[in-house]
Amino acid sequence: MTDWLLFVKNIGDIIFLQTKGIFMDILFIIDRIELKYFEFNNLVTNFWLIREFLYEHRNVYITTIDGLSLIMGTAYAHCYKVVEKDGNIFYDKTDIHKKIENFKLVMFRQDPPVDLDYINSTYIFDFVDEKNTLVINKPSAIRDFNEKLHAVKFLDLMPPNIVTSSKSDIMKFLCEHNEIVLKPLNRCFGAGVMTLKKGDKNTAVIINLMTNNGSTLCMVQKYIPKAVYGDKRVLFLGNQVLPYCVQKLPSNDDFKFNEHCDSNIIKAELSDAELEKFLPLAEHLNSMGIPMVGLDVIDGKIIEINVTSPCYFIKEINNHFGCELEKEITNYILSAVETKFVTSVI
Repeated sequence: MTDWLLFVKNIGDIIFLQTKGIFMDILFIIDRIELKYFEFNNLVTNFWLIREFLYEHRNVYITTIDGLSLIMGTAYAHCYKVVEKDGNIFYDKTDIHKKIENFKLVMFRQDPPVDLDYINSTYIFDFVDEKNTLVINKPSAIRDFNEKLHAVKFLDLMPPNIVTSSKSDIMKFLCEHNEIVLKPLNRCFGAGVMTLKKGDKNTAVIINLMTNNGSTLCMVQKYIPKAVYGDKRVLFLGNQVLPYCVQKLPSNDDFKFNEHCDSNIIKAELSDAELEKFLPLAEHLNSMGIPMVGLDVIDGKIIEINVTSPCYFIKEINNHFGCELEKEITNYILSAVETKFVTSVI
Protein backbone atom coordinates (compact mmCIF):
# COMPACT_ATOMS: atom_id res chain seq x y z
CA MET A 1 0.00 0.00 0.00
CA THR A 2 2.88 2.37 0.78
CA ASP A 3 4.24 1.95 -2.75
CA TRP A 4 0.89 3.01 -4.16
CA LEU A 5 0.69 6.02 -1.91
CA LEU A 6 4.01 7.29 -3.28
CA PHE A 7 2.18 7.92 -6.55
CA VAL A 8 -0.87 9.63 -5.04
CA LYS A 9 -0.47 13.33 -5.77
CA ASN A 10 -3.97 14.67 -5.26
CA ILE A 11 -7.49 13.75 -4.25
CA GLY A 12 -8.36 12.83 -7.82
CA ASP A 13 -5.66 10.16 -7.76
CA ILE A 14 -7.00 8.79 -4.49
CA ILE A 15 -10.53 8.49 -5.86
CA PHE A 16 -9.17 6.91 -9.05
CA LEU A 17 -7.38 4.28 -6.96
CA GLN A 18 -10.56 3.66 -4.99
CA THR A 19 -12.48 2.81 -8.13
CA LYS A 20 -9.63 0.54 -9.24
CA GLY A 21 -9.99 -1.47 -6.05
CA ILE A 22 -7.08 -0.23 -3.93
CA PHE A 23 -9.33 1.24 -1.23
CA MET A 24 -12.84 0.51 -2.48
CA ASP A 25 -15.42 -1.07 -0.14
CA ILE A 26 -18.80 -2.26 -1.45
CA LEU A 27 -21.95 -2.89 0.61
CA PHE A 28 -24.72 -5.22 -0.57
CA ILE A 29 -28.11 -4.87 1.11
CA ILE A 30 -29.70 -8.27 0.63
CA ASP A 31 -32.88 -9.98 1.72
CA ARG A 32 -33.09 -11.63 5.14
CA ILE A 33 -33.87 -15.04 3.66
CA GLU A 34 -30.88 -14.66 1.33
CA LEU A 35 -28.64 -13.99 4.33
CA LYS A 36 -29.96 -17.15 5.98
CA TYR A 37 -29.05 -19.26 2.93
CA PHE A 38 -26.10 -17.16 1.79
CA GLU A 39 -23.49 -19.78 0.89
CA PHE A 40 -23.72 -21.88 -2.28
CA ASN A 41 -26.79 -19.96 -3.47
CA ASN A 42 -25.92 -19.48 -7.15
CA LEU A 43 -29.56 -19.06 -8.16
CA VAL A 44 -29.56 -15.47 -6.95
CA THR A 45 -28.03 -12.54 -8.81
CA ASN A 46 -26.18 -11.25 -5.74
CA PHE A 47 -24.12 -14.43 -5.51
CA TRP A 48 -22.63 -13.84 -8.93
CA LEU A 49 -22.07 -10.11 -8.51
CA ILE A 50 -20.50 -10.43 -5.06
CA ARG A 51 -18.19 -13.21 -6.21
CA GLU A 52 -17.15 -11.24 -9.28
CA PHE A 53 -16.40 -8.13 -7.18
CA LEU A 54 -14.28 -10.34 -4.92
CA TYR A 55 -12.46 -11.70 -7.97
CA GLU A 56 -11.80 -8.06 -8.89
CA HIS A 57 -10.18 -7.59 -5.45
CA ARG A 58 -12.89 -5.36 -4.01
CA ASN A 59 -13.86 -5.56 -0.34
CA VAL A 60 -17.47 -6.70 -0.11
CA TYR A 61 -19.76 -6.51 2.91
CA ILE A 62 -23.38 -7.57 3.32
CA THR A 63 -26.25 -6.42 5.49
CA THR A 64 -30.05 -6.44 5.60
CA ILE A 65 -32.44 -3.54 6.07
CA ASP A 66 -32.73 -4.21 9.79
CA GLY A 67 -28.97 -3.64 10.02
CA LEU A 68 -29.34 0.00 8.93
CA SER A 69 -29.50 2.89 11.38
CA LEU A 70 -29.13 6.63 11.89
CA ILE A 71 -26.94 7.97 14.69
CA MET A 72 -27.25 11.72 15.10
CA GLY A 73 -28.14 12.03 11.44
CA THR A 74 -25.33 9.82 10.15
CA ALA A 75 -26.24 6.59 8.34
CA TYR A 76 -24.64 3.35 9.56
CA ALA A 77 -24.84 -0.36 8.80
CA HIS A 78 -24.15 -3.42 10.90
CA CYS A 79 -22.54 -5.61 8.28
CA TYR A 80 -20.44 -8.71 7.63
CA LYS A 81 -17.36 -9.14 5.47
CA VAL A 82 -17.60 -11.62 2.59
CA VAL A 83 -14.84 -13.93 1.35
CA GLU A 84 -14.53 -16.23 -1.64
CA LYS A 85 -13.22 -19.78 -1.42
CA ASP A 86 -13.16 -22.43 -4.16
CA GLY A 87 -15.77 -20.58 -6.22
CA ASN A 88 -18.22 -20.08 -3.37
CA ILE A 89 -18.83 -17.13 -1.07
CA PHE A 90 -19.02 -17.06 2.72
CA TYR A 91 -19.35 -14.35 5.30
CA ASP A 92 -17.58 -13.76 8.59
CA LYS A 93 -20.16 -13.67 11.38
CA THR A 94 -18.29 -10.84 13.11
CA ASP A 95 -20.57 -7.77 13.27
CA ILE A 96 -18.84 -4.70 11.80
CA HIS A 97 -20.37 -1.26 12.33
CA LYS A 98 -19.52 1.11 9.47
CA LYS A 99 -20.69 4.48 8.19
CA ILE A 100 -22.50 3.95 4.92
CA GLU A 101 -20.56 6.86 3.43
CA ASN A 102 -17.39 4.79 3.95
CA PHE A 103 -18.61 2.65 1.06
CA LYS A 104 -18.02 4.00 -2.43
CA LEU A 105 -20.75 1.69 -3.74
CA VAL A 106 -23.94 0.32 -2.18
CA MET A 107 -26.02 -2.28 -4.00
CA PHE A 108 -29.55 -1.83 -2.63
CA ARG A 109 -31.19 -5.18 -3.41
CA GLN A 110 -33.73 -5.95 -0.68
CA ASP A 111 -36.62 -8.06 -1.97
CA PRO A 112 -40.26 -7.04 -1.67
CA PRO A 113 -42.72 -6.88 0.00
CA VAL A 114 -42.38 -3.12 -0.16
CA ASP A 115 -43.87 -2.69 3.28
CA LEU A 116 -43.31 -0.03 5.93
CA ASP A 117 -39.97 -1.56 6.97
CA TYR A 118 -38.81 -1.44 3.37
CA ILE A 119 -39.95 2.15 2.90
CA ASN A 120 -38.27 3.22 6.15
CA SER A 121 -35.01 1.64 4.99
CA THR A 122 -35.03 3.84 1.89
CA TYR A 123 -35.29 6.92 4.13
CA ILE A 124 -31.92 6.05 5.69
CA PHE A 125 -30.30 6.82 2.34
CA ASP A 126 -31.73 10.33 2.32
CA PHE A 127 -28.94 10.96 4.86
CA VAL A 128 -26.17 9.51 2.66
CA ASP A 129 -24.30 12.10 0.63
CA GLU A 130 -24.46 11.17 -3.05
CA LYS A 131 -21.10 12.90 -3.51
CA ASN A 132 -19.50 10.17 -1.39
CA THR A 133 -21.48 7.04 -2.24
CA LEU A 134 -23.14 5.63 -5.35
CA VAL A 135 -26.26 3.57 -4.55
CA ILE A 136 -27.72 1.18 -7.17
CA ASN A 137 -30.67 1.19 -7.55
CA LYS A 138 -31.34 4.58 -5.98
CA PRO A 139 -33.54 3.95 -2.90
CA SER A 140 -35.64 7.09 -3.29
CA ALA A 141 -36.31 6.15 -6.92
CA ILE A 142 -37.38 2.64 -5.88
CA ARG A 143 -39.59 4.23 -3.23
CA ASP A 144 -41.21 6.42 -5.87
CA PHE A 145 -41.64 3.69 -8.50
CA ASN A 146 -44.07 0.89 -7.72
CA GLU A 147 -43.18 -2.11 -9.86
CA LYS A 148 -46.77 -2.80 -10.87
CA LEU A 149 -48.58 0.52 -10.55
CA HIS A 150 -45.99 2.75 -12.25
CA ALA A 151 -45.71 0.40 -15.20
CA VAL A 152 -48.87 2.23 -16.28
CA LYS A 153 -46.62 5.18 -17.19
CA PHE A 154 -45.79 3.07 -20.25
CA LEU A 155 -49.40 2.27 -21.09
CA ASP A 156 -48.80 1.61 -24.78
CA LEU A 157 -46.48 -1.26 -23.83
CA MET A 158 -48.94 -2.92 -21.42
CA PRO A 159 -52.10 -5.01 -21.71
CA PRO A 160 -55.39 -3.27 -20.78
CA ASN A 161 -55.40 -2.64 -17.04
CA ILE A 162 -56.88 -0.78 -14.10
CA VAL A 163 -55.57 -0.09 -10.59
CA THR A 164 -58.41 -0.03 -8.08
CA SER A 165 -59.87 -1.32 -4.84
CA SER A 166 -63.43 -1.09 -6.15
CA LYS A 167 -65.33 -4.34 -6.54
CA SER A 168 -67.67 -2.79 -9.09
CA ASP A 169 -64.73 -1.50 -11.18
CA ILE A 170 -63.18 -4.96 -11.21
CA MET A 171 -66.47 -6.63 -12.07
CA LYS A 172 -66.94 -4.25 -14.99
CA PHE A 173 -63.38 -4.89 -16.21
CA LEU A 174 -63.96 -8.65 -15.92
CA CYS A 175 -67.13 -8.41 -18.00
CA GLU A 176 -65.24 -6.49 -20.69
CA HIS A 177 -62.28 -8.88 -20.93
CA ASN A 178 -63.70 -12.26 -19.78
CA GLU A 179 -60.48 -13.30 -18.02
CA ILE A 180 -58.25 -11.12 -15.83
CA VAL A 181 -55.21 -11.24 -13.57
CA LEU A 182 -55.23 -9.56 -10.14
CA LYS A 183 -51.96 -8.61 -8.44
CA PRO A 184 -51.03 -7.10 -5.08
CA LEU A 185 -48.94 -3.97 -5.57
CA ASN A 186 -46.12 -4.68 -3.14
CA ARG A 187 -45.05 -8.31 -3.53
CA CYS A 188 -42.74 -10.32 -5.79
CA PHE A 189 -42.14 -13.70 -7.43
CA GLY A 190 -45.81 -14.07 -8.29
CA ALA A 191 -46.90 -14.03 -4.64
CA GLY A 192 -50.62 -13.40 -4.26
CA VAL A 193 -51.28 -13.17 -8.02
CA MET A 194 -54.58 -14.73 -9.14
CA THR A 195 -56.54 -15.24 -12.35
CA LEU A 196 -60.28 -14.84 -12.56
CA LYS A 197 -62.68 -15.87 -15.34
CA LYS A 198 -66.10 -14.39 -16.01
CA GLY A 199 -68.73 -16.52 -14.31
CA ASP A 200 -66.40 -18.03 -11.71
CA LYS A 201 -68.42 -18.85 -8.58
CA ASN A 202 -65.59 -17.49 -6.40
CA THR A 203 -65.55 -14.08 -8.10
CA ALA A 204 -66.72 -12.06 -5.11
CA VAL A 205 -64.46 -13.96 -2.70
CA ILE A 206 -61.36 -13.45 -4.87
CA ILE A 207 -62.05 -9.75 -5.40
CA ASN A 208 -62.67 -9.18 -1.69
CA LEU A 209 -59.49 -11.08 -0.83
CA MET A 210 -57.35 -9.14 -3.31
CA THR A 211 -58.74 -5.74 -2.28
CA ASN A 212 -59.00 -6.46 1.45
CA ASN A 213 -62.75 -5.94 1.19
CA GLY A 214 -62.46 -2.83 -0.95
CA SER A 215 -59.77 -1.04 1.06
CA THR A 216 -56.54 -1.99 -0.75
CA LEU A 217 -55.52 -1.08 -4.30
CA CYS A 218 -54.49 -3.86 -6.65
CA MET A 219 -53.40 -4.12 -10.27
CA VAL A 220 -55.94 -5.74 -12.59
CA GLN A 221 -54.82 -6.74 -16.10
CA LYS A 222 -56.44 -8.44 -19.05
CA TYR A 223 -55.24 -12.04 -19.14
CA ILE A 224 -52.93 -12.68 -22.09
CA PRO A 225 -53.59 -16.16 -23.55
CA LYS A 226 -49.91 -16.70 -24.37
CA ALA A 227 -49.23 -16.67 -20.62
CA VAL A 228 -49.55 -20.47 -20.87
CA TYR A 229 -46.05 -20.34 -22.41
CA GLY A 230 -44.66 -18.26 -19.53
CA ASP A 231 -43.19 -14.78 -19.49
CA LYS A 232 -39.95 -13.44 -20.91
CA ARG A 233 -37.43 -11.69 -18.66
CA VAL A 234 -35.98 -8.68 -20.49
CA LEU A 235 -32.97 -7.11 -18.79
CA PHE A 236 -31.83 -3.50 -18.68
CA LEU A 237 -28.39 -2.32 -17.68
CA GLY A 238 -28.08 1.45 -17.71
CA ASN A 239 -29.27 2.66 -21.10
CA GLN A 240 -28.92 -0.80 -22.62
CA VAL A 241 -31.44 -3.52 -23.32
CA LEU A 242 -29.29 -6.61 -22.94
CA PRO A 243 -29.36 -9.10 -25.83
CA TYR A 244 -29.84 -12.05 -23.45
CA CYS A 245 -33.16 -13.19 -22.06
CA VAL A 246 -34.92 -16.25 -20.73
CA GLN A 247 -38.47 -17.55 -20.78
CA LYS A 248 -39.86 -18.40 -17.34
CA LEU A 249 -42.29 -21.27 -17.68
CA PRO A 250 -45.36 -21.77 -15.50
CA SER A 251 -45.03 -24.39 -12.80
CA ASN A 252 -47.03 -27.62 -13.15
CA ASP A 253 -49.49 -26.60 -10.44
CA ASP A 254 -49.76 -22.89 -11.25
CA PHE A 255 -50.58 -20.57 -14.16
CA LYS A 256 -47.37 -18.59 -13.54
CA PHE A 257 -43.67 -19.07 -12.90
CA ASN A 258 -43.05 -19.62 -9.20
CA GLU A 259 -40.27 -22.21 -8.98
CA HIS A 260 -36.68 -21.24 -9.84
CA CYS A 261 -35.25 -24.41 -11.34
CA ASP A 262 -33.49 -25.31 -14.60
CA SER A 263 -36.50 -27.04 -16.13
CA ASN A 264 -38.63 -23.89 -15.77
CA ILE A 265 -36.14 -21.48 -17.36
CA ILE A 266 -35.39 -21.82 -21.06
CA LYS A 267 -33.51 -19.73 -23.60
CA ALA A 268 -35.48 -16.95 -25.30
CA GLU A 269 -34.78 -14.40 -27.99
CA LEU A 270 -35.46 -10.68 -28.27
CA SER A 271 -36.77 -9.42 -31.58
CA ASP A 272 -35.42 -6.23 -33.13
CA ALA A 273 -38.85 -4.69 -32.59
CA GLU A 274 -38.72 -5.51 -28.87
CA LEU A 275 -35.22 -4.09 -28.54
CA GLU A 276 -36.34 -0.89 -30.22
CA LYS A 277 -39.52 -0.35 -28.23
CA PHE A 278 -37.97 -1.13 -24.84
CA LEU A 279 -34.87 1.05 -25.31
CA PRO A 280 -36.61 4.38 -24.40
CA LEU A 281 -37.90 2.72 -21.23
CA ALA A 282 -34.36 1.68 -20.24
CA GLU A 283 -33.11 5.22 -20.84
CA HIS A 284 -35.98 6.73 -18.82
CA LEU A 285 -35.47 4.45 -15.81
CA ASN A 286 -31.71 4.94 -15.89
CA SER A 287 -32.22 8.71 -15.81
CA MET A 288 -34.25 8.20 -12.61
CA GLY A 289 -31.38 6.35 -10.91
CA ILE A 290 -32.67 2.88 -11.75
CA PRO A 291 -30.08 1.27 -14.05
CA MET A 292 -30.78 -2.37 -13.11
CA VAL A 293 -34.23 -3.48 -14.26
CA GLY A 294 -36.00 -6.67 -15.27
CA LEU A 295 -39.13 -6.55 -17.39
CA ASP A 296 -41.65 -9.39 -17.37
CA VAL A 297 -43.06 -9.57 -20.90
CA ILE A 298 -45.80 -11.72 -22.45
CA ASP A 299 -46.55 -11.53 -26.17
CA GLY A 300 -44.62 -8.26 -26.43
CA LYS A 301 -46.55 -6.64 -23.55
CA ILE A 302 -45.01 -5.60 -20.23
CA ILE A 303 -46.83 -7.11 -17.28
CA GLU A 304 -44.41 -5.87 -14.61
CA ILE A 305 -41.26 -3.74 -14.21
CA ASN A 306 -38.91 -5.15 -11.57
CA VAL A 307 -36.72 -2.46 -9.99
CA THR A 308 -36.25 -3.58 -6.37
CA SER A 309 -33.95 -6.58 -6.74
CA PRO A 310 -34.36 -7.81 -10.31
CA CYS A 311 -33.07 -11.32 -10.94
CA TYR A 312 -30.72 -11.43 -13.94
CA PHE A 313 -30.83 -15.27 -14.13
CA ILE A 314 -27.05 -15.22 -14.52
CA LYS A 315 -26.53 -18.96 -14.07
CA GLU A 316 -29.09 -19.79 -16.73
CA ILE A 317 -28.09 -17.04 -19.18
CA ASN A 318 -24.42 -18.01 -18.95
CA ASN A 319 -25.35 -21.62 -19.73
CA HIS A 320 -27.73 -20.78 -22.58
CA PHE A 321 -25.67 -18.03 -24.25
CA GLY A 322 -22.09 -19.08 -23.41
CA CYS A 323 -21.34 -15.70 -21.83
CA GLU A 324 -20.20 -14.37 -18.47
CA LEU A 325 -23.00 -11.96 -17.68
CA GLU A 326 -21.70 -11.23 -14.18
CA LYS A 327 -18.56 -9.70 -15.70
CA GLU A 328 -20.60 -7.43 -17.98
CA ILE A 329 -22.71 -6.24 -15.06
CA THR A 330 -19.81 -5.62 -12.66
CA ASN A 331 -17.80 -3.88 -15.39
CA TYR A 332 -20.75 -1.57 -16.00
CA ILE A 333 -21.14 -0.85 -12.29
CA LEU A 334 -17.43 -0.17 -11.74
CA SER A 335 -17.40 2.11 -14.79
CA ALA A 336 -20.35 3.99 -13.29
CA VAL A 337 -18.42 4.40 -10.02
CA GLU A 338 -15.34 5.60 -11.87
CA THR A 339 -17.34 8.03 -14.00
CA LYS A 340 -19.13 9.45 -10.98
CA PHE A 341 -16.14 9.96 -8.70
CA VAL A 342 -13.13 10.41 -10.97
CA THR A 343 -14.70 12.75 -13.50
CA SER A 344 -16.38 14.78 -10.76
CA VAL A 345 -13.01 15.53 -9.17
CA ILE A 346 -10.48 15.67 -11.99
